[in-house]
Amino acid sequence: MRAAFFDMDRTLLRVDTAMSWTQFLYARGEIGKRTIAKAVYWSTLYKLAILDMDTVFSRLAADLRGDLEDEMIAKAEVWYRQHVEPEIAPAARVCVEHHRQAGDVIVLATGSTQYAARPVARGIGIDHVLSSVLHVEAGLFTGGATPCFGTHKVTLAERWAAEHEIDLAASTFYSDSYNDRPMLERVGTAVAVNPDGRLRRLARLRGWRVQQWA
Repeated sequence: MRAAFFDMDRTLLRVDTAMSWTQFLYARGEIGKRTIAKAVYWSTLYKLAILDMDTVFSRLAADLRGDLEDEMIAKAEVWYRQHVEPEIAPAARVCVEHHRQAGDVIVLATGSTQYAARPVARGIGIDHVLSSVLHVEAGLFTGGATPCFGTHKVTLAERWAAEHEIDLAASTFYSDSYNDRPMLERVGTAVAVNPDGRLRRLARLRGWRVQQWA
């Protein structure tokens, strides 16, 4: 069987959910300007594909240690309805439906956590989600996490594909970011959507399709 994998930020969505979430928390008075500045700095490094994502993600997960998961779920639902759902790209819905009609299994594959990924998948009608996962015990965040970006995304996709009898060589992956190069190279068909500069150059060299959904 074939699958169509979709990145989330700047691909299915017209926004970066990490920045959107940070701005949401700031508007609620839960974080200050220093945190906003740090998020902007990290976002810039990410777009340049030079951010140490493993270190940043581990630090962010550790900062949540002891917080209630229920509170995260409740806030994430409000944030999704108000700020994320309106940013689902119409072209993304069309592409997802095209693959569905073709009989492909649809998968959301994102470095964002389950609290951002699951509402988006539900809103688009995607049944399978590969995302970074924050670990929870007894309703509290432990500070641990399982990442789903870079080579980690490939590892999770390979495991999922084996469990679902999916041929990755016959499958497609849509992404905007050079950071997803490992996964783009792992599938049979790579599509650069709203690509950053480095991914646009790579797509040109590899002969990958380039599409603008934003």
